[in-house]
Amino acid sequence: MLYRFRAASYNIHRTVGSDRRHDPQRVAEVILEVGAPVIGLQEVNWRADPALGGESQAEFLAHLPGYTAVAGSNLIEHRGHYGNMLLTRFPVRAVRRHDIRYGAREPRGVVDVELEVAGSGLRVMVTHFGLSLRERRAQASRLAGIVADAAPMPVLLMGDLNDWMILSPTIRPLLAGCDPTGAPASFPAIVPLFALDRIITWRLGSPLRVYAHRSVKARRASDHLPVVAEIGIDPSQ
Repeated sequence: MLYRFRAASYNIHRTVGSDRRHDPQRVAEVILEVGAPVIGLQEVNWRADPALGGESQAEFLAHLPGYTAVAGSNLIEHRGHYGNMLLTRFPVRAVRRHDIRYGAREPRGVVDVELEVAGSGLRVMVTHFGLSLRERRAQASRLAGIVADAAPMPVLLMGDLNDWMILSPTIRPLLAGCDPTGAPASFPAIVPLFALDRIITWRLGSPLRVYAHRSVKARRASDHLPVVAEIGIDPSQ
């Protein structure tokens, strides 16, 4: 029997909302509203935040009740920059971090965490691709290699791929061999038109459902909506 859980990908836009209001608490409330045991965050800031009494957004979100936080290298090694973070309620077996920066452009990385889910291993990766076509093409190719090296373990990727075309040639190397999945529009949050935020799986089976979380608070808290997938994993495999 499949063990079912939800995973979410959420670009929090440094906690600046679609109404241009900076409000870390509101973003935290959306995360808890979604309530998924696996949440990949992008654009998490590590600067001291006056709205948090000098605590950073990364530190604040890492203390959300019930979650373990794993920060990406672009947070750990480049304090003051923003980056990726994984929040999870499942046991963490191992952590890997990959640098996928392109040339002299903004540092980009992948948080690669092995979780224990219903007694089985699952590699969960969180990333945020760059803005240029060449940058995304190079990052997709490098990440495809990381996914292939994870075999035979199933992989769950969550991230802002900055590309709204489902069959885009810039991310096609990454999508080769993935499980069929949907890509709901998640940007801009007020009137979502583009599927920038993706949840993609390999060797796991297609998600049972993929949707954008469209609560009133989520439409305001960031310029992206959280994207949520209902995942089924077979503990016998």
